Amino acid sequence: MAAIATTISDQLPAVLAEQPLASAGQYLTFVLGSETYALGILNIKEIIDYDNLTEVPMMPDFVRGVINLRGSVVPVVDLSVRFGKGRTQIAKRTSIVIVETAAYGDNYSHQDIGIIVDAVNEVIDIGLHDIEPPPSFGTGIRPDFISGMAKRDGHFIILLNVNKVLSVAEMTTLSQAVVDCPATLEHEGGA
Repeated sequence: MAAIATTISDQLPAVLAEQPLASAGQYLTFVLGSETYALGILNIKEIIDYDNLTEVPMMPDFVRGVINLRGSVVPVVDLSVRFGKGRTQIAKRTSIVIVETAAYGDNYSHQDIGIIVDAVNEVIDIGLHDIEPPPSFGTGIRPDFISGMAKRDGHFIILLNVNKVLSVAEMTTLSQAVVDCPATLEHEGGA
């Protein structure tokens, strides 16, 4: 698992250099902990109330489970855990935002993923003049997860790069690492 983290952190400077700045447009804002985040509205499919999830064994901690969304199995990610900030406490305003992400493989396809947020705020228009480049440190989350910082009413909104935060390829790699970890530990313990 440490090898995966080292590989990702080693690649951050190159990733940040080639990462495009967020574009102007409409964004859905939401609260997670004490921070306000936003995702481009074109990635949002729907917002649903938090309901019971079916837990799936041997998934990374940030995958809280799956839901049945009109006959489709949709994985649900706890963004707070994904950002390394602990589990989201479920409350009255907790919601699941269904997001469409790019899934690359043999064919370019889309994957729906649910994200748990403390509360959904509103849809806002953000102009290009309101967007600053992401900082390389100090936000408490991986810099490649951020596509920009929007200035709004005297505070910043963190604009997330949905295809990095919810990278199906990276989450699959992490899931496989969780599956491989117990076997590795047993093998090392028995040597």
